[in-house]
Amino acid sequence: MFKHVIWDFDGTLFDTYPVMAKIFKDLLEKEGIEEPLDEIKQHMQVSMSFALTYYEKKYAISSEFIEDYKLLQKTKGIELAKPFEGIEGICKYIHSTNRKNYLYTHRGDSSVTLLKKYGLYHYFSDFITFDQGFERKPNPDALNYLINEHTIHPEEALMIGDRELDLLAAKNAGISACYFNNKKEENEYADYTIDHFQQLYSVL
Repeated sequence: MFKHVIWDFDGTLFDTYPVMAKIFKDLLEKEGIEEPLDEIKQHMQVSMSFALTYYEKKYAISSEFIEDYKLLQKTKGIELAKPFEGIEGICKYIHSTNRKNYLYTHRGDSSVTLLKKYGLYHYFSDFITFDQGFERKPNPDALNYLINEHTIHPEEALMIGDRELDLLAAKNAGISACYFNNKKEENEYADYTIDHFQQLYSVL
C-alpha cells in the first residue's frame, strides 16, 4: 500500500497546458507568428524550458517576449487554471486515510497559490517548488529530500506525473511511478498508467 503520494503539478494536478499554450499563442500572434495550439502544447508537455528554447531558436523571440509570457502566466494563467476532475476527491481520500500528499513541481509559488485557491492546500504535507533550488527532474535530489525529511520507505511512495521526466525522477529515487496520460499511451518507466483519477483508488 502506498502511504506517500508525490504529485507533479502542471498536467497532473491542474489542467494548465491549454491555458499556458493559449497565452503563448496569443503573444506569438502579436509578433505576426502563427503556430498551431496543439503543437505549442506538445512542446510545453516536454518541459517549459524546452518549449521556450524551441521557439527562441525558431523565431528568435526576445527576452522581453519571454518575460511577458512569464508575467501573463502568473496573472492570467492563475485566473484560468483549474484542477483536473477527480483531484479533490482523491487528495481528500489520501489525506483522510492517514496517508500523505506532497507536491513536487518545477513551477514556482503559483502552484501553492492555486492549491489554496481551490481548497486543496490542507491535503498536502510538503511542497517542493522551483523556489527551493533543487536540480530539475529527472534528477532525484528533491525526491530524496522528501524521502529523508519525512522518513519515507521507498516501497511506500508513489510519484504521479504526466511526463517521462516525472517517471524517470521516481525511478532514479527508487520509488514507484504512475503515468497520467489521457491519450492512454504507455511508457516503459511507468509502474502504473491511468487516464482518469478514479483509477487511482485501485492503485492505492
